[in-house]
Amino acid sequence: MLNGIPLIDAHVHAARLPTLKQSWRDWAARFGSPSLMDLYDDEGTLVPERFDEYMASEGVDVAILFCEYSPKSTGIQPVEDLVPILSCNPERFRLMANLNPHLHYPLVEELKRQISFGAVGLKLHPVHGTFAPNERMLYPAYAFCEANGFPVVFHCGTSVFPGSTNRYADPALIEDVARDFPDLTVVLAHGGRGWWYDAAAFITLMRPNVWIEVSGLPPKKLPDYYKAYDFARLAKKMIFGTDWPGVPGNRANAQAIIDLGLERETVELILHKNAREVYGLDREAP
Repeated sequence: MLNGIPLIDAHVHAARLPTLKQSWRDWAARFGSPSLMDLYDDEGTLVPERFDEYMASEGVDVAILFCEYSPKSTGIQPVEDLVPILSCNPERFRLMANLNPHLHYPLVEELKRQISFGAVGLKLHPVHGTFAPNERMLYPAYAFCEANGFPVVFHCGTSVFPGSTNRYADPALIEDVARDFPDLTVVLAHGGRGWWYDAAAFITLMRPNVWIEVSGLPPKKLPDYYKAYDFARLAKKMIFGTDWPGVPGNRANAQAIIDLGLERETVELILHKNAREVYGLDREAP
């Protein structure tokens, strides 16, 4: 909680270091907190109790943890590796599923398996996984998510990791999915970072079931990134996330949101209410 407002960090990478490429570890060391490695044991695994205490000290009431299957770019963070953290504090930690159509088949069966661990949404990473978000092979997963009210988060922004295919972050490709699945809840993670801010904002304002998640974006620069739009209106559809550990601190980023001068009602939407609605976080944790 921060200034009396609950805080949900909707984008956290609680990764085991041995499963990831050196470029990911270099990224975490460059952009993360200097005390980051204090949270890990000697084998490069986050100690659940230390991580829980850290998130509490940063004011984070709920953190959504991301697994990822991107062997070409960053490596693999298996969903199973997150189970000890989820079990440590099921009220604070929730899970985001991840699919890579080059690795998982049938997609829906793998999604159901990850949902059994308690996933609250599905993350797709076209940039790291090297696939277009409007590939027809993904459509069975979209149909399942639409039918079950399960949100889909897309990486929507550039990535500097070797092996990334940045053209797959184009929001126009995601708009095809929103068109073909009109009742699907879509979240644009990183909000069009790079050269797609305008497209991401336009789609978010055009479609009631599309949201912008601002992880990986310096909060104080958000009004500049979206200066072509009514920022106060767009902010009402934003979801707070940090892309931890690639951020100096969860609390600092959340405070920067508060310092933008938005109405308190809008700040509450960004910091917790939108995420609570989109991901159904008021449902009992498994």
